[in-house]
Amino acid sequence: MNIIEKTDDEILAIANPLWQHLIKYSNLGDYGEFVRHFSYSLLLGLNEVEMGKQFTHSALTKNLSEEYDVLGTIRRGEHVSVLFRQRSTKNEGEWLGRLVLGYEKEEVKIFAASIF
Repeated sequence: MNIIEKTDDEILAIANPLWQHLIKYSNLGDYGEFVRHFSYSLLLGLNEVEMGKQFTHSALTKNLSEEYDVLGTIRRGEHVSVLFRQRSTKNEGEWLGRLVLGYEKEEVKIFAASIF
């Protein structure tokens, strides 16, 4: 199964709850729950100490607004990137959020997530 074969509506039905999950647990600083839907390969590449520092020291990662806009999807290979316009509850302005989804053992997983 390849996620790029899904329609945008089908992809967003998967992506929105995952993005909301990331926002919630980023704001709470709960690393264990934050990475719950990450792919095995992404988990292997993460540095838990560095992630912990980011959760502790980044004003953005602790103050993400629950309101966001979907900007679109980009399909490539076996993954789809979903782009979001993300705001902060403390800092003015907008950030670009990116969520990369694909299948791992017949389950949709997060292969990358970033905000910048």
